Amino acid sequence: MKKVLIYLNQFFAGIGGEEMADAAPSLRKELKGPALVFQEALPEADIVGTLICGDNFMASQKEEALKRIDELLEGLSFDLLLAGPAFQAGRYGVACGMVAQHVQEKYHVPAVSSMHEENPGVELYRQELYIMPGGHSAASLKKDALAMCGLARRLLAGEVRIPQEEGGFFVRGIRHQVLRPDGKEAADRAVEMLLKKLNKEPFETELPIRLKARVPIAPPIKELSKATIALITTGGIVPSSNPDRIQSASATRWGRYDIASVDRLETGVYKTIHAGYDPAAADADPNVVVPVDAMKAWVQEGKVGRLHDYFYSTVGTGTTENEAARMAREMIPFLKEGKVDGIIMTST
Repeated sequence: MKKVLIYLNQFFAGIGGEEMADAAPSLRKELKGPALVFQEALPEADIVGTLICGDNFMASQKEEALKRIDELLEGLSFDLLLAGPAFQAGRYGVACGMVAQHVQEKYHVPAVSSMHEENPGVELYRQELYIMPGGHSAASLKKDALAMCGLARRLLAGEVRIPQEEGGFFVRGIRHQVLRPDGKEAADRAVEMLLKKLNKEPFETELPIRLKARVPIAPPIKELSKATIALITTGGIVPSSNPDRIQSASATRWGRYDIASVDRLETGVYKTIHAGYDPAAADADPNVVVPVDAMKAWVQEGKVGRLHDYFYSTVGTGTTENEAARMAREMIPFLKEGKVDGIIMTST
């Protein structure tokens, strides 16, 4: 019987939420969360264990985390790793990618994960492992887990070259030479495609190339001592009442807050509503995320000409690229009106 290893974060393993995000790696035999779906969907395989690690621990101590994982896996035999599903949870998706890449390279077994297309783990690890397109949230857990199992079943059966159009995973950019069943030569196929293109008929290229959006690098600010600088954050710092009702994750709203007569963001007056990191430090001193105090000091010292009268805030965790682009477009007229020369954008 084939053996499968599972990787989950602290939340989906059932050991805790954000308060357990610093949990060190552990290996458990009992089935938790998605592992129950995997076992039901893969009766021909044996789930040999569930690797668990807190998202923060994996992100901040990658080398130590992987070292501990190796210690936990010593002597354990398995044929495939299932990591996730990670949905649109960025830290979780990246952690799944880190672990899966490491396991593939060190233990020479395939790995399968599932992520929403906006999860940063997709772009970082799509070439390294099979990543199935997943849902936005845990509401699609069973559906995503079953999709992972469908591909896993083929890999466990020994298939080594599964076409993307059959497997359904994100395009990996890996090309293999294969013999066509119809034996049609490349020159004939090329001419057929050209004729279809000239006749404005639909056709499919055999060498698709993914084009990435390019953002031109802005020219340097010539005289910072005369420039107007604005502060924008995806760290969720807002007035304590959160007047714009910005969501704590997957944000579709943003806020603009007057700091013209403010020398620093005071504790209790401002806070973070971000759900993706421990808010203790930011709530104790919001300036660690939006450095109004440091910028005002630089203005006094003549290092910066002027601080824009407003700072702009939203939440980055789970926010889609399209929503982020829309919010940026909505902010730009205010920045132009304020004759802003440069922006410092802070995260978490």
